[in-house]
Amino acid sequence: MPASADPRPYHHGNLRTELLAAAERGLRAHGADQLSLRDLAREIGVSHAAPRRHFADRRALLDALAEAGFVRLGADLRAALSEDDGVRAEDDGRRDFPARVRDAVTAYARFATENAALCELMNSSKHHPGSPLVTQAAAGAFQQMTDLIEEGQALGALDGSDPEEVGIILYATVQGITAMVNNAMIDAGRLDGLISTAVRQFLRGARP
Repeated sequence: MPASADPRPYHHGNLRTELLAAAERGLRAHGADQLSLRDLAREIGVSHAAPRRHFADRRALLDALAEAGFVRLGADLRAALSEDDGVRAEDDGRRDFPARVRDAVTAYARFATENAALCELMNSSKHHPGSPLVTQAAAGAFQQMTDLIEEGQALGALDGSDPEEVGIILYATVQGITAMVNNAMIDAGRLDGLISTAVRQFLRGARP
């Protein structure tokens, strides 16, 4: 039998997971343009054909990476909204609404600054017409913020404007702060303080 041109194994126990982890490392270090399935296969130590069992092409890999990012973001937002910091509203025993907004927005801001390259990919991929799973994952993550805004409207803490428009205003404010941190225009140590100020001003301006 002739020797194989590529002696590396075709199968790999957790190949999809390892490919995504390697892709995220590459994304952080070199950006999305430098990612390739062949290079990732070489890094992990499998045959160059093995990744195509999970990702048909480079676009599919990037979409999976973006989808996984939105799933993680959604989990971070859920955790922030369910945390107990001891500040409670008198009517239902939950943390008061401003605290919930602050904690959720802070969770997003930290995710966006700790995963800057991934967030850039997530934001570009969610509008890609051939990426329905990314769009669904993004909607699932951000629906929590829409629900939070609707909760604030029901409590009388926010005016009755279109919740989506209210969310866009809040998102644009936070996105601006995180972009300035990611571009080293603002020291990262100021992030939490700036987010708290932004949320406080947002809530004051959005009162009925």
